[in-house]
Amino acid sequence: MEVRIGQRVSRGMLPLLALHTFSEYYRSDSKPPVTAALIAANTIIYLRPSLFDSLIPPIQQVWFNPHLILKHKDLKRFLLSPFYHIGEPHLVYNMLSLLWKGFQLETSMGSVNFASMVASLLLLSQGVTLVLSKSLLLLFDYDKPYYNEYAVGFSGVLFAMKVVLNSQSSDYSYVHGVIVPSRYAAWAELLLVQLLVPGVSFIGHLGGILAGLLYVKLRNTYSGSNPITLLVRGVTDFLKWPFKFLPRRGRITGRGTVGTNRGWRCQTCTYDNDSGLRSVCEMCGTSRGVDGLSSFQRSSRLDGLPLDELRRRRLDRFAR
Repeated sequence: MEVRIGQRVSRGMLPLLALHTFSEYYRSDSKPPVTAALIAANTIIYLRPSLFDSLIPPIQQVWFNPHLILKHKDLKRFLLSPFYHIGEPHLVYNMLSLLWKGFQLETSMGSVNFASMVASLLLLSQGVTLVLSKSLLLLFDYDKPYYNEYAVGFSGVLFAMKVVLNSQSSDYSYVHGVIVPSRYAAWAELLLVQLLVPGVSFIGHLGGILAGLLYVKLRNTYSGSNPITLLVRGVTDFLKWPFKFLPRRGRITGRGTVGTNRGWRCQTCTYDNDSGLRSVCEMCGTSRGVDGLSSFQRSSRLDGLPLDELRRRRLDRFAR
């Protein structure tokens, strides 16, 4: 069954991706926002809805091509090519992999650290792939297919994420039905994908694995704060800044509220009214004064009762 979504025609895989993503977030206690944002961004770029059509460059302008990137210093190709996919199966396979890896990494690292890690891995994987392609040209005069090939997709970053995820693991993993140690799962997947899926970018996937290894090495040797983490945290704090000026609701704690809805004590029967919105005492009916204190004007139904009787009624109320 074909369904038109945006400028694309879906053959049923995109609705399944949406359903699977929704079910994972619905049944999980953790709701990692960065993973969801990455999946949404990749999907929107693939669908190219008319609302964002003018903001999303066509794929012809963002193919990752080492020759064009170095010749024209084209940062658009360098930075945006991971978010483009050439077909529905390509997108869905990568997003399901991102969903699984993102849930584990973001839940354990926190959203800010995870976002900075993804940004670091994207830059490293693209940079390593570029250096590998140029090195093959300079050392071996090998310009095809690597130096002049065109590639897109998030899989390079996903290979790097797999390396980070399994860097300290001593378990075993299934890679297309083959059992391998988890620490070497990325290498096994690199070889198997190259054999089973002709035409994929070997140099791009290899660059992702090397980027993951480099990231783990730098993380283990560098004790300072990640500059990208500081940048992401700064952007997050900036986005949160306007919300600091919004009025806060009182929070419930114990038997009263803390915040703008302050309670008050009746001067007649000494009862603590827990709602600042109440104009008369809940116990004896005495009107509250303008200054927040009771006005000693008793209601007619309790008029003439001695103070001891009012206090006794208060004790009876608490004893119920």
